[in-house]
Parts: sequence; structure tokens; C-alpha cells
Amino acid sequence: MDMETVKLSLIVEKLAPELGPFLTSREMDLTIVLRDGLDLLEPADAMEIVQYSICNGQKQTLLQ
Repeated sequence: MDMETVKLSLIVEKLAPELGPFLTSREMDLTIVLRDGLDLLEPADAMEIVQYSICNGQKQTLLQ
């Protein structure tokens, strides 16, 4: 399978909609590259991507 580029909002919408209220619009708009595409993504993988995105966003805020 080829890599697929999606917005974090699509991952959240499809696999973890309960997390939507906890993410900022900036986080939801992040571009994520999935090695094996969205169809093979598991809920646990989605959770890991969301956690990483939040942590990365917080690091950027602290650095500014």
C-alpha cells in the first residue's frame, strides 16, 4: 500500500471521535502521513497519533 496524507481531523472523525472536543482547530488541521494508509489504521494507532500531535503542539508553544 502507498503512503497517504490526511488531516488529523479525518483520523479523529473515523477512529476516535470522542477526542475531537479535546483538540484545537490547529491540531485538527495538522497534516499526517500514514505509511500504510487510513484503511489499515487501528484505533490504538489513532490514539498514539493524537497523543503525539498534542505533545508536539505543546512543545512548539513552549518554544515560542
